[in-house]
Amino acid sequence: MEQLVIKKLLEERLAPDSVCTDELMSRHTTFRIGGPASVFVTPKSEKDLVTAIEICRSQGAPYFILGNGSNLLVSDQGYDGVVVHIGSDLRDISVEGTEITAKTGAMLSQVAHAALAHGLTGMEFAAGIPGSLGGACMMNAGAYGGEMSQILVGVRALDDKGQIVELAADQLELGYRHSIMMEKQYVVLGARIHLEKGNPEKIQAQMDDLKEKRIAKQPLEYPSAGSTFKRPEGAFAGKLIMDAGLRGFRIGDAMVSEKHCGFVVNAGKATAEDVCGVISHVQQVVMEKYGKELEPEIRFLGFDR
Repeated sequence: MEQLVIKKLLEERLAPDSVCTDELMSRHTTFRIGGPASVFVTPKSEKDLVTAIEICRSQGAPYFILGNGSNLLVSDQGYDGVVVHIGSDLRDISVEGTEITAKTGAMLSQVAHAALAHGLTGMEFAAGIPGSLGGACMMNAGAYGGEMSQILVGVRALDDKGQIVELAADQLELGYRHSIMMEKQYVVLGARIHLEKGNPEKIQAQMDDLKEKRIAKQPLEYPSAGSTFKRPEGAFAGKLIMDAGLRGFRIGDAMVSEKHCGFVVNAGKATAEDVCGVISHVQQVVMEKYGKELEPEIRFLGFDR
């Protein structure tokens, strides 16, 4: 990629201080792993976001939309492309009646607490998910029996032709960690959520209960990308990994969590190569012992895979 050409084009159309080069991705992922992105841009408005994507597409430059980096492993060599970072300038949230409208960069935890503040129930499951709204809509994020498909009314998105479109939830083909937007490379700009009136004390109590469960069961003391594997049909990834005797298995500082075997964690200075080695070994052993294919839930950036 012509790094300097793309950088110059972005700086001409956006605020110059929103564009930089060779930004370490380890600063922007919850795994705390990843080499440099050739160009890193943080749009200050929706218009700038759309413009940045238009420039990348017109130049044929590879690009990646980054939210909170909570479900992502970036190569140690980094990413030879443009990372478009949805930052704090795209996090507006508004509440009207039982509907919440928010921009793509709003953190799920922020939206869930806005719901709590207005006595709205239905989003308690999302209060502890460390991701952004855009990414959550894109992959139909969920936890503890709840998922975005249950509350999503629709999204505003930039389609693959550069048009801003309004899509109802039933047009998104929302499934387990899937939406049609992932396939068509749409970019979520914002979303509308419908909730129900509830009792704030009960909503808070449920959030507190789920928080306690997360602290007790998940390795929050280590950097990670959340659940490493999707749930295989008829089984649970964490239990298969545990039963296969892989609790605590490690390569370098990448380790199968001893608290929850469904998580691969960064126990110190893990590299992306270490993480991939652990993932591959776990997949191989589980397939050999149980005939179950473990598909990664995390996304990979900068790899030939």
